[in-house]
Amino acid sequence: MDIYEYAMQMEADGEKYYRALADQSSSPGLQRIFLMLADEEVKHYRVVELMRRRESVLPPLARTEILDNVKNVFAEMKDSEQDLRIDATGATQAYIKARDIEEQSEKFYREQAGKVEHAGQREIFLHLAGEEAKHLRIMENIVEFVSRPEPGNWLENAEWHHLEDY
Repeated sequence: MDIYEYAMQMEADGEKYYRALADQSSSPGLQRIFLMLADEEVKHYRVVELMRRRESVLPPLARTEILDNVKNVFAEMKDSEQDLRIDATGATQAYIKARDIEEQSEKFYREQAGKVEHAGQREIFLHLAGEEAKHLRIMENIVEFVSRPEPGNWLENAEWHHLEDY
């Protein structure tokens, strides 16, 4: 399996995992976040697929607004899901797995950027690594959220300012 096939499989698996997390979540807000992440993985898959085909014109990669969108979802959750309770054992393990997958994905793309000779592909791999870093930060915060004894209290005090650096 070449690096492009591997990356495509990684993105397809990520999409599938996030859609499963959305299906399993009782929180409409978390469902939206997981579906946003799944949609991002689909975009990544398509970009890697074009690279695999050796398209001469690679797509421009726009910065995504996922961090702002996630912050907005959490702000809405603060108002609408004040009594939210999450199965801290099962959910936390699933979210930790997603966090770890994002960490591995970021590392993979950074490594591949260092291996390719084509400047355009290097730029795309670095961009994808940056996007995976955003996903990682989101999942780190969700893990923190569900790991607290009172998730609703965390929503009240949530400050996503440290995400703005990505």
